[in-house]
Amino acid sequence: MFLPFFDSNPKQRITVQAVTVALIVLNVAMFLLFQGAVVDYPDYRLALIPVTLFAEQARPADLILIPEETTLLSYAFLHGSWLHLAGNMLFLWVFGDNVEDAMGHVKFLIFFILCGIAGGLAYAIMTPDPAAPLVGASGATSGVVAAYLMLHPKVKVWVLVTLLIKFPFQLPAWIVLGAYVVWNVIMVLSGENGSNTAWWAHIGGLVAGAALTPLFKHRDVKLFDQDLPESVTANKG
Repeated sequence: MFLPFFDSNPKQRITVQAVTVALIVLNVAMFLLFQGAVVDYPDYRLALIPVTLFAEQARPADLILIPEETTLLSYAFLHGSWLHLAGNMLFLWVFGDNVEDAMGHVKFLIFFILCGIAGGLAYAIMTPDPAAPLVGASGATSGVVAAYLMLHPKVKVWVLVTLLIKFPFQLPAWIVLGAYVVWNVIMVLSGENGSNTAWWAHIGGLVAGAALTPLFKHRDVKLFDQDLPESVTANKG
């Protein structure tokens, strides 16, 4: 898989990606507040648990902190480990600024929240293990991935290949993010459940992101890099 870490894609409408930065700070703060030094045991009081969300079972008393329905949002701000947190925040940092630029601060925040909720619902409905808690911003960040793929597929992204090549190189976003989409679809279709990865949450976020991007972007923002200068999409090797 590709690990993106930088794109040369200047913002056109905003000066600072304030919401993207605030979301990253909030995720890190939530991790420290509710998990601290315990990096492999999330606070399941804020996790989404499908069987309790749908009232098929009562949530144990020691796991009740907030109303059940609000776990559709709170789950997206907890993570299972520092590595889990870092991966999601890296994707948000690399791609969130340009999506926020295309939508504006307020609409981007709403977009992120809705994609997170969609990811949680997809997981809750489709998971083969409805008693397994869900944590992580992957559903929401998958929505950001879908938006970037629709907005800037031609922009070159610096990546590492995590399995083979260890040095950085550039690829168009449609290859990097397209591979992410295809990999998630393969995992869902194969019924892969042994990796503790909530593939259905990713799919839910991707679908929501693709559906919402045309509605949330500014009217003058064109899809598929139709309004970016050639210098942005050219290979700067």
